[in-house]
Amino acid sequence: MVIKIDMQGSIPIYEQIRNKIILGIASGKLTAGEQLPSVRRLAADLGINFHTVNKAYTALCDEGYLVIDRRKGAMVAQPPIRDDPPIAKTRLQLIQVAAEGIVHGMDEEMFVALCTQCYRDAKENN
Repeated sequence: MVIKIDMQGSIPIYEQIRNKIILGIASGKLTAGEQLPSVRRLAADLGINFHTVNKAYTALCDEGYLVIDRRKGAMVAQPPIRDDPPIAKTRLQLIQVAAEGIVHGMDEEMFVALCTQCYRDAKENN
């Protein structure tokens, strides 16, 4: 999986890395048990400080997306076995996004259509 970073963007680089890896997992481009580049290797490939990559990997590990082993490095975690997805967290995030859309004049139909398209894009990693 190739990670492209917007060095001029407003989203912090570590967060961009985090988001790209989650998109890779959601779309199936990254699978459980797949080994990711080492922190130093990814940092060198992207031309950034290794602490930035380490921050992204640590966040992904804390959130359950990655497993980090000192000998094997970072690997995609097995999906958690649970009956329900993280609905509460997703709901809070969607409320915030909906509020921003409302402030900017987005109606409900447009918001729902956009959510549907974003869900499909995430599954396809577009």
